[in-house]
Amino acid sequence: MEKLIITAAICGAEVLKEHNPAVPYTVAEIVREAKSAYDAGASIIHLHVRYDDGTPTQNKMRFKECIDAIKVVIPDVIIMPSTGGAVGMTNDERLQPTELDIEMATLDCGTCNFGGDDVFTNTENTIKYFGKRMIERGIKPELEVFDKSMIDMALRLAKKGFIELPFHFDFVMGVNGGIDGTLRDFTFLRHSIPEGATYTVAGIGRYEFPLAAVAIIDGGHVRVGFEDNVFLSKGVLAKSNGELVAKVVRLANEFGREIAKPDEARRILEMKAHDRLK
Repeated sequence: MEKLIITAAICGAEVLKEHNPAVPYTVAEIVREAKSAYDAGASIIHLHVRYDDGTPTQNKMRFKECIDAIKVVIPDVIIMPSTGGAVGMTNDERLQPTELDIEMATLDCGTCNFGGDDVFTNTENTIKYFGKRMIERGIKPELEVFDKSMIDMALRLAKKGFIELPFHFDFVMGVNGGIDGTLRDFTFLRHSIPEGATYTVAGIGRYEFPLAAVAIIDGGHVRVGFEDNVFLSKGVLAKSNGELVAKVVRLANEFGREIAKPDEARRILEMKAHDRLK
């Protein structure tokens, strides 16, 4: 079984300091949380960025400022910017971080209700547009799926040349409006991806650690972090993203999975060499 890749989604676009005071907004706070996750065992940092007041942004220069600052402290980590951004952003606004020298980025594969009146819109043409940009830039896409139909969309668009193989999926489970976080639903998604594809599981809220355990046992990979869940256990706020990553490492140790370092994660995911990043 391959080593376990842990992704830390350190801040997201929606979670606030009101939910957990350790949620990072400023560049210094984002660096602090990225390092805490890396030191605990994460090899990938899934990055949203904020302005200092907590407002989410896809501003290219804000991403560059944060990425450069992270790389000073942890130069070998994989940084995977979000192209999801926040509900209501335009396609070109969301794609700004792909103009930077990045190795990996998220690619959302369908539209999903996000509770209340919020709809996270990703039309087929949007997905094609994003996929083509990532191919042109040599960026490894992590295919974000909130339901089984989004896997089907990714498979169809890959056949048409809009998504480059090999596939790497992220099962985002437990979102209000997406697939539930049950073992039944995990199994449904797991057996819907092609042989040879890799996957990560991101369980939202109370689903985070049960789904992490299932993915560890199955040979998949795990995402944790404040974007998905701010609690270490029921009613106990995590003091850092590193605490959430450390809990996954403890689970992996119990089940005999070794933790992948960033270069090992690059090999497992068959990421292209980026000479400009060396």
